[in-house]
Amino acid sequence: MNISQRYAETEVSGMSQIELETRALIKAAASLNQIKENWEQKSGDLDEALEKNRRLWTIIAGAMGDNSSPQPLELRQNLLSLSMFVFQRTLDIMANPKPESLDVLININMHIARGLAEKPNAQNETQKSE
Repeated sequence: MNISQRYAETEVSGMSQIELETRALIKAAASLNQIKENWEQKSGDLDEALEKNRRLWTIIAGAMGDNSSPQPLELRQNLLSLSMFVFQRTLDIMANPKPESLDVLININMHIARGLAEKPNAQNETQKSE
């Protein structure tokens, strides 16, 4: 194992669950965006990137389908619906790949990541004001 791999593992092990989820969503979005922006050279990487994104959303769907999840029911239902949309859009893209069709998956991942990143900040501000 090289130094950069050890550093990455140490960095990840010190992150909260929300930070890990945020990072995974951003990484999946960045991968899809790289393919979109460099379609001629990178379109061969599309299936792998879509599969990684699908696996990420499968984990999210599984967590939201768990009745012991601490998230409010409405949020869990919304994320489950969004997961189903992501799965369907992924199949559509695989059937008819076009660079512009990746925008919706990229935007969803980035919006959810942004929401996750803002949530801890809002909780910290609430705790400071108490």
